[in-house]
This record gives sequence, structure tokens and C-alpha cells, in this order.
Amino acid sequence: MKELLKTLCELDGVAGYEDEVRGCIESMARPHADEIFTDALGNLFVFKKGEKRRERPMMVCAHMDEVGFLIRGITDDGMLKLSPVGGIDPRVLVGRRMRAGLKKIPGVIALKAVHLTTPEERKTAPGLDSLYVDMGCGSREAAEKLVSPGEPVMFDSAFLPFGVDCVKAKALDDRVGCAVMLKLLEQSLPYDTWFVFTVAEEIGSRGATVAAQRLEPGLILALEGTTAADMPDVAEHKQSCRQREGAVVSILDKGMIYPRTFRERVLKRADELGVKWQYRKSANGSTDSGTAIRAGRGALAFGLSVPTRYIHCACNVAYLPDVEAVCRLAAIVIEEAGDLNV
Repeated sequence: MKELLKTLCELDGVAGYEDEVRGCIESMARPHADEIFTDALGNLFVFKKGEKRRERPMMVCAHMDEVGFLIRGITDDGMLKLSPVGGIDPRVLVGRRMRAGLKKIPGVIALKAVHLTTPEERKTAPGLDSLYVDMGCGSREAAEKLVSPGEPVMFDSAFLPFGVDCVKAKALDDRVGCAVMLKLLEQSLPYDTWFVFTVAEEIGSRGATVAAQRLEPGLILALEGTTAADMPDVAEHKQSCRQREGAVVSILDKGMIYPRTFRERVLKRADELGVKWQYRKSANGSTDSGTAIRAGRGALAFGLSVPTRYIHCACNVAYLPDVEAVCRLAAIVIEEAGDLNV
């Protein structure tokens, strides 16, 4: 799992520019696929036959895109002004190394030096409008030879194993879900299953909406990296989930309420098999399932996530045994969904 995550997280795939990620995943998935294709939006569909067919399709999904930026302008002195793609906190940006444009030009996110700021300016965190990417160009003309408005800007952040079974990388949200799906594709499955690697989740789950309209699934399993808030300055009752406590199961979020009866059925089986899991205590955020369940005749859904620290920045952190727990619990969901006539 560690090497697979390294491969996926070192790819760049800001929403709208998922091509590099999709190409890599397609090459890995193809040997295990009975059918594979890409739709007009860029979603990658992979069908794997199981021992039995289903009454209605099941869709397992994870998104390929990551948070980042698009170049919205170039200043006269060659600096890049940015528009965010996805929810990014400006406080984590200053001084970050970046890759700019389709040529992946090295740059750094910069801000007016502290000794040039006023006392009032020092009291507040800088907004995105005050930040820019410096590629070392001295003029607009020099910068325009390297990048163009509308091209992506990505975090330049190396994959790093550290501590006890931890990894640090950009884009663990949601390459970790993609990695789980690739591992599931390597296994024999009890039932026919569709795996959809979706686009544009960070800007409103647009890919999953179209994918579900195509498949009209009866059940959707959304695999995600979710915010782990187990930090020293966060009260325990405000910690939505914790690392080292296993797979994270959602009860509700801003997109939906997950069906209780099916959830309890899955978790009973997980307990019997000794799979470590925890409930997600927060209702913040949403996943691809929130829009996908509305397609066709409607669908049931199961929300399953890897607890991930420092999400939506350059240095996400995951604990590998938690990822393995998600793999095991996802396999249980696929099996338990088999005889549901939804």
C-alpha cells in the first residue's frame, strides 16, 4: 500500500486536469478489468465481474482530483495570481513550493516581506488575493513563455514515510480512496461491481453525478480521506475522528444521511471479522455520494473514509493500518450489498 500511495500522490491532478492521474490508474486497473472506459467528463469506469450478478449495479467511487489553483493572471513583473480550486486555507500557503502550469515550472508562494507590512496587516492572516507565485521571472513576457492563464498550479510536496507506519504527502484526499479501489480490483469479488474514479469532486462532485446517472446504481460506496482532528489543541468532543482508531464510518454529512439498517448490518459483520472502525462524529463536508444517490431511482449509500490529518494542504498525513482497515471494511460492504434488491 505504501508504494501504491507514493505513486498516486506524486502525480498532479487539480480538478479539471486529472489526465495524468487517470492515465496511471487506468494502466494499473486494466489487467483486472472486464470492462473499462472513460466518459466525456473524464471519469474512469472499471467493471469487474464477481461470482454473482446483482439486481442493480453497485458503484464504488473515489475522486482523482486534488485541491490546487488555476492561474488567473500574470503581473507586469512576472508573478502569478491564483484562483483556488477547492477549499484551501490561505494560512497554510506562504512559502510553499509549487509547480506551475502544464510544464510544472518550479515556484514558491510568496507574500510581502514582514518588515514591509503595517502593524494592522500583521494582525490578520493574508487572503488569497495578497498571495502570488514567484517563478523567478522578471517580466510578464518571461512568465508568459512558461505558463498561461487557466493552467493549474500544484503543491510541490514529496511523499515521505515517517514515524510509526505514517506517510506524508499531498493529495491523500483522495488518492487514498483510489488506492483502496485498486487493491479491491486485485481481489476476487463475490458480486459484479463497478469502480468509478471520478473527476471534479473538489468543485461540487460533478463527475460522480454524471457517473451515477449513467450506471443508476442501487448502492454507492464512497471512499474518502476525511479530516482527522486528533490534535493537542482540539477538545476531544470536537475531534471528528482519530488516527490509529481504524476506518471511519459516516452517519451523516452535509450531503446526506446514510441508511442506518444497512450500516448496522455491515458493522456487525466487521465486528465479527475483527475489523477496526470508528464513527465520524462531525457532519461537516460532503462526498460524491451526496449527489450520486439522486440518480435514476435513487440509491442507498455507505460513507467510508481514512482519517487524514492536515487535509487540503501540501502535507496530508495518514496512518497505514487505518488504510488497511478501510480496505477490509470496503470488501465487507461489497459483499453485504450483494443480495439487497435496491
